[in-house]
Amino acid sequence: MTLTLVCTAFAEGDQIPQKYARSGENLLPPLRWQGAPPNVQSFALIVEDPDAPSGTFRHCGIFDIPADWRDLPVGMDAKHGGLHFSENDFGYARYDGPQPPRGHGLHHYHFKLAALDVPSLPVTAAAGVEAMWREARRHIISQASLTGTFEMQ
Repeated sequence: MTLTLVCTAFAEGDQIPQKYARSGENLLPPLRWQGAPPNVQSFALIVEDPDAPSGTFRHCGIFDIPADWRDLPVGMDAKHGGLHFSENDFGYARYDGPQPPRGHGLHHYHFKLAALDVPSLPVTAAAGVEAMWREARRHIISQASLTGTFEMQ
């Protein structure tokens, strides 16, 4: 079975609801996955915007998600046991939703989930999303993605 990632708040390619944007409630949207390989030991997730004016902007990085988890509920934060948030490009160890520059056009937000062959990544939250994902890529056994869009009028 192939690893798949879905969101109950928006479908692949659809607009991310305002509730999940920085200008809204800034909540992590509800994510679910299935088809994890039997040898998965943990998961890692990133949310990034490759359409940002200065290059790819990372909105969220979560690592050490327990292997038996199959979802991240609305508003998941670092208070939930077992997982860690990396510092995003806003400078916070949390999810920060879409916030493209007003009038910059449609941005694509890629949610990428990786099933890993290690129970924990040897990085700290302060290392940042990019460093965390670089380490995670060394351990990926399966990956799934979901893309949502957002635009500030």
